[in-house]
Amino acid sequence: MVKASKSDDILQDNSVSNDTINQDEAAHFGALASEWWDADGSSAMLHALNPVRLSYIRRALDEHFGLDYRDRNALAGKSILDVGCGAGLLCEPLARLGAHVTGVDAAPENIEAALMHADAMGLDIDYRAGELAQQNLGKFDIVTSMEVIEHVNDPMDFILTLKQHLHDDAILLLSTPNRTTQSKLLLVEAAERLGKVPRGTHDHDKFITPDELSQMLADAGLSVTDMSGLAYSLLDGLHLSDDMQLNYILSAKKA
Repeated sequence: MVKASKSDDILQDNSVSNDTINQDEAAHFGALASEWWDADGSSAMLHALNPVRLSYIRRALDEHFGLDYRDRNALAGKSILDVGCGAGLLCEPLARLGAHVTGVDAAPENIEAALMHADAMGLDIDYRAGELAQQNLGKFDIVTSMEVIEHVNDPMDFILTLKQHLHDDAILLLSTPNRTTQSKLLLVEAAERLGKVPRGTHDHDKFITPDELSQMLADAGLSVTDMSGLAYSLLDGLHLSDDMQLNYILSAKKA
């Protein structure tokens, strides 16, 4: 007899809810929809962070699928789900690499902005507003969710919902701030006060440490395959690093 895994027990637990959206958080980001694509506005830090995240994502995908980093159409034939996509800052560059991209966001205002921008760029991206579990989207080769898990009602429920959208050989990519003194000073205090991040964006108490997130993923039947810090310095700006005190990004797959 095959013994049920811990993740099987969780998935069968009726207490697990697929209602992951925090409505206050959705309203906060929806109110900023018109500013998503302004690199000098309230989303300035996201615009600075996006190329760094993309460099990690591209490297992780190349390694996972055996792709050629020189191939500008490397993701042709791959399906990508970006959860908490905002106005499409990550969806668009992934679509340009040839992938069929689906973006889901809790705020309809963000999806409207995403659709308008993608149309202007000549990109065909499937954008959806609302709760992920209600979209009936099926499974994907790649699932991404950047700076989202710290905003949901229940991180464990959220991870389980993400897992339901992974093919058996798929890769999951997550990034989130670490719960440290450095992240509180730089992300919550400095970045918000200087207007690089909208005021009220972060709740330091909801940040998740790498150990905590790794354990949640393990409990969901997922294993972390790589992890890197997203650090900041005056010399290098935002960059990939072994230092995870500020923020980090990871890749995972089904165990």
